[in-house]
Amino acid sequence: MRMLDTELIKKTEAFLQEMLQKSPYFEEHPAALDYRLEHSYRVANIGRTIAQGEGFSETDMVVACLLHDVSYSEEFDGKEDWLNHGRRAAELARTFLESEDLAAERIAAICYGIAIHVDDEADFPGERTPFAESVGDADNIDRFDAYRIYEILQMKEFSEMSLSDKETLVNTTLSRLTELQEMKLGTKTAQAIWHERLNFYREFYLKLQEQLANSSSII
Repeated sequence: MRMLDTELIKKTEAFLQEMLQKSPYFEEHPAALDYRLEHSYRVANIGRTIAQGEGFSETDMVVACLLHDVSYSEEFDGKEDWLNHGRRAAELARTFLESEDLAAERIAAICYGIAIHVDDEADFPGERTPFAESVGDADNIDRFDAYRIYEILQMKEFSEMSLSDKETLVNTTLSRLTELQEMKLGTKTAQAIWHERLNFYREFYLKLQEQLANSSSII
């Protein structure tokens, strides 16, 4: 079952968009809605690449990744709700998938992957398979690409920082990237993508570090 079931994918996209558009928060913050949808598509495409490399069902992986954050359609009341958003997304996904008459074992695998993607915990029995781990892996991989560099620097108001603060941010980021190199992902395919993304990040920040070092004196 490695070919995409385009009909199910289209229904999943429609369900995701319908759910997110119901959110009062997203109604007031359309840019946040755009970001959540764009992130979901990026994660789904990363997940599909992992599925292709590992021989998983591409359809099931794309569905799981598209719906991994569907619970953002609801308001989070503090950190506990955010930590629970994978489990809540699995509940919402299960209702949708059952309405599509998917086999129980497919629903279980998809929902377990969604449930554990935040804090590695589900509120129902399941097996931590490479497929299940790949939902969280795809989500984490999306945190390290060109768009996220831009987004983080914008969010931290990098251009408004003093030179010293810029250097501190860059050095802290490089140190964190070294730590993340040791992180183990669920498949060889995901691990390879992870290291590729981290190396891209590291190259960018090393160049930025060098440029900052040239910004206050003749060396």
